[in-house]
Amino acid sequence: MRFSVEGTQEGLRVRMRFEQHRRRLLATRVVLAVLAVQGAVVGLWATVAPHSWYTSFPGFGMRWISPDGPFNHHLAADVGAFFLALTAVTIGALVLNSTAAARLAGLGWLTFSLPHFVYHAFHRPEGMGGVSLTLSLLAAALLIALGLACLLLPPRGDIPMTDPAPVHVRFPRRRR
Repeated sequence: MRFSVEGTQEGLRVRMRFEQHRRRLLATRVVLAVLAVQGAVVGLWATVAPHSWYTSFPGFGMRWISPDGPFNHHLAADVGAFFLALTAVTIGALVLNSTAAARLAGLGWLTFSLPHFVYHAFHRPEGMGGVSLTLSLLAAALLIALGLACLLLPPRGDIPMTDPAPVHVRFPRRRR
């Protein structure tokens, strides 16, 4: 930890900075942000427009879900709600600013992404081409990697992921 002291008109401003794990903590926050954005996009899409999500996911002219069976509104909306729940936990970890919360969010994503990857690895829908299958496996593997990163990147213990706010020490003014 590095300290810096700066004089102000009212007194002193003392700032503490984490130096030892700075990059690991920043990388953890970036991974959490990526997971939150991805989860929010998929979750909102599947919750608000489940049929569109079913027929068009992931977009860009590819269809990863519709070749796998008939549309089920309830299932599609539940998948959206599930992604939104993971997003809420991930955003909570960012707001709480805690490495323990980051690891819990990573555990949630890993709990989802491992069986999800196994399903895609051993089940190829008839209507899905080789490129789409490969990209879906890469996307599922990326979720595993990001979940693992949230578990393994933060240093041991429960420390804040950002530098603490500066402390202001005010001196009493002299009366004339």
